[in-house]
Amino acid sequence: MDTTTLAQVTGNIATIGYGLGTLGPGIGLGILIGKTVEGMARQPEVAGQLRTTMFIGVAFVEVLALLALIAGFLFT
Repeated sequence: MDTTTLAQVTGNIATIGYGLGTLGPGIGLGILIGKTVEGMARQPEVAGQLRTTMFIGVAFVEVLALLALIAGFLFT
């Protein structure tokens, strides 16, 4: 088997993997922010606590997206 063929297949698989790796954090952010806004609408008095917790959650979800990006560069 030719080594250039292996490199092409690996590159294509890594690209698909990166696309799937960004799908999870995108869905996670949508759910996280949507539920926070819903909670703020139901109980405005706890909006500050919900906002703080949301930003911590957003940071963790974004770390997952950055890990997928780095893995895409490392393994291609």
